[in-house]
Amino acid sequence: MKPAALVLGGGAFGLASALELRSRGWKVTLLDAGTIPHPDAASTDISKVVRMDYGRDAQYTAMGLLSLRRWRQWNEQWGENLYHEDGFLIMTGGPMQEGSFERESHDFLAGQGHVLETKNPEDLRRHHPQWNAERCFSGYLNPQGGWAESGRVVMRLKEQALKAGVRVHEAVRFGSWLMEHGRMAGMRDAGGAEWRADITVAAMGAWTTEHLPWLGDRLWATAQPVFHFRPEDPGAWRAPQFPVWAADIGTTGWYGFPANAQGVVKVANHGSGRRVRASEARVMPEGEEGRFRSFLRRTFPALAEAPAAASRICLYGDSFDGHFFIDHDPEHPGLFVAAGDSGHAFKFTPVLGELVADGVEGRPNPWLARFAWREAAGRGAESARATG
Repeated sequence: MKPAALVLGGGAFGLASALELRSRGWKVTLLDAGTIPHPDAASTDISKVVRMDYGRDAQYTAMGLLSLRRWRQWNEQWGENLYHEDGFLIMTGGPMQEGSFERESHDFLAGQGHVLETKNPEDLRRHHPQWNAERCFSGYLNPQGGWAESGRVVMRLKEQALKAGVRVHEAVRFGSWLMEHGRMAGMRDAGGAEWRADITVAAMGAWTTEHLPWLGDRLWATAQPVFHFRPEDPGAWRAPQFPVWAADIGTTGWYGFPANAQGVVKVANHGSGRRVRASEARVMPEGEEGRFRSFLRRTFPALAEAPAAASRICLYGDSFDGHFFIDHDPEHPGLFVAAGDSGHAFKFTPVLGELVADGVEGRPNPWLARFAWREAAGRGAESARATG
């Protein structure tokens, strides 16, 4: 039996890490401050994009492709399709410009032999009539991509973790770190109970820097708006005519999903966001619904007056450069950080556990170099964060 691991956080990072470590023989305890899925966690929503389109970024493209294969395997393993391969439709308001996210993604994937369907206004009118073809000029459909029922996926992973022997404890709030002889020995919860382990994996998402303040120059929480609309005819808003989509994503941040089984269409905006504290009350800024409806009138006119079924503030755990943080904390032996989702981690859930476990165990993994411990320097990488 390998040593004991304490995983703090029951979102995508935490559950994937706990499952993989347990499969390798670790004794694993997972704690979450709320219920799992946590109602305020980024993982908790009706849907998340699953794609391999990442500009010319070879690593994220490869990670996305492997994740897609594993999402399909999970569907078979679970006996239900929580990943829906409806395709990913990317459109722009003009020609796909050289150097743009859309053009770079298209050319890189096509160069690797992936079959993409080029789109123009006439094709939109014929096959995707909900789009305003007068506004959207060019783009493509990648049939390898779609969306996952994120909240239900988290619940399924929790069930798997319990079945695998992970000790899962909910409603355990953080109190303080346990440091002994210069080493992280675990955590003391808000009630005073001590949780000890040989390695502690901090998978706290947007709450990371509230408990690891020394990372505040590299990681922070940002608030992103999400709205759910309920169209009169949900069938008109489902694939194949209305798959997962991005509209000028590289410049405007707009993306969204087909209607789910409850007839709800999710629309989101991936922007720079507002820096917030994860523990503070989440308030939708005034005028956000109007901004969303203005976009819908320009792009999907038939959805513009649909009633809003719900809205939420999704918190990203952003890193300064848009890449994840997956590494041992060099100044706090015994602590391993798995954070920095930057609004685009959930799609990689099927590979996150392997990345974290390899990092914990010090196994060679060529993908980990990008996510290694680093200081805040250089410019961000918006192509990495696009369409989380």
